[in-house]
Amino acid sequence: MIIIGLLIIAIGSFFQSSCYVPINKIKDWSWESYWLVQAVFAFLILPFLGMMLAIPENHSIGELFASVDSFNIWMTILFGMLWGIGGLTFGLSMRYLGVALGQSIALGTCAGLGTIMGPVMLQVFFPEQDPLSQLTYSVIIGVIVTLLGINIIGIAGAMKAKSLSEDESKSTVKDFNFPKGILIALLCGFMSGCFNIGLVFGADINFGPLTPAAYKTLPATFLVTLGGFVTNAAYCFYQNHKNGTWTDYSKPGVLVNNVLFCLLAGALWYSQFFGLSIGKGYLVDSPTLMTLSFCILMAFNVIFSNVWGIILKEWKGCPPKTIAVLLVGIIVLIISCFLPQLI
Repeated sequence: MIIIGLLIIAIGSFFQSSCYVPINKIKDWSWESYWLVQAVFAFLILPFLGMMLAIPENHSIGELFASVDSFNIWMTILFGMLWGIGGLTFGLSMRYLGVALGQSIALGTCAGLGTIMGPVMLQVFFPEQDPLSQLTYSVIIGVIVTLLGINIIGIAGAMKAKSLSEDESKSTVKDFNFPKGILIALLCGFMSGCFNIGLVFGADINFGPLTPAAYKTLPATFLVTLGGFVTNAAYCFYQNHKNGTWTDYSKPGVLVNNVLFCLLAGALWYSQFFGLSIGKGYLVDSPTLMTLSFCILMAFNVIFSNVWGIILKEWKGCPPKTIAVLLVGIIVLIISCFLPQLI
């Protein structure tokens, strides 16, 4: 059962790591326009449909939200808004570092902080529940090994930056800038970790035993992405106004094409959290993996993003030693997904 759960999470992660492929098919739209449209699908429509799976027959959404503490609902949305800031900087991290290294640093930071800070924040507000007890020895080891893998990949990125000339770096990543990219990626990872904190606050937003284990986190996922949509939409509207790109949405000849590829990109992106929810339904017998599930998802995201980085030739021209360090980092991340269960 545990292997099935990890496999489902891995499949969702693979789809997420592929979400930027359809974006390359979008024509004649500015960044803010296609980002907003794909966010409508990724942050609103698809998470809402996912949440509906958690509503048992003869029950309603209104009943769901009325049955839980409003404080937890608003905290879930708030941390979603903070996560939304991380989402905005996520694209910049890849702009300056590439898909592989940008996602590696950002998601690695997100994995560690998201896993640790969830119980820490609950301890602040609900100390009587002793949420810090979730951070067991096995969980901490899992986070440390994950961060070790991320650090090794970061070393490979630094080696890449040193070994390639500026022209070689920019031949694969047009705006490659290692120092600037690292700072943005770390900020992105810190804010993106708020996603899991939101899920922790929203853990009880379901109908308890009436909601299948595989669907229990889908309502909280919707609230987090709803908060993220508010942040992203506000920024995109600002950019539309600043850059005079409101006309993107009415350009003839590209609307259908762009909306369809935004839908595909949004569906691929959302699949990571849909897969996380379904996968956790198979991990209920392992409290350690339940706590680490978000960290495991991020580790898989890093693994697959580097696979795409290799496919997109972002590591082309690097010495064999650099590639070897990269592969060691990927192997460590794979180990981190299974090690806690063996301790």
